[in-house]
Amino acid sequence: MLFSSDEALKEVGVLSGGEKVRCMLAKIMQANANLLIMDDPTNHLDLESITALNKGLTNYKGVLLFSSHDHELLNTVANRIIYIDENKIIDKYCTYDEFLEKYEDELQ
Repeated sequence: MLFSSDEALKEVGVLSGGEKVRCMLAKIMQANANLLIMDDPTNHLDLESITALNKGLTNYKGVLLFSSHDHELLNTVANRIIYIDENKIIDKYCTYDEFLEKYEDELQ
């Protein structure tokens, strides 16, 4: 989980936000769950951690329900986009970029 040498021995109370997220992700990985629900999973992570998370979620075999502001994560991990606002719901199987291209006018 990208902890090196003595960093792995730190008390949880002194971890940075990104280190805490990496610890929670390690715990999730050990649970061997077939459903993950994540809210902005890249928050507080550095680029190296985001890249590792993106790769891990792309290879994940279970169901993943997530929201994110990370365009790259949305585009590479999501294969179904569900857009919900006060007037409509759009539910499509496509990449995020394809969704934006097709529904750009409706999202305004």
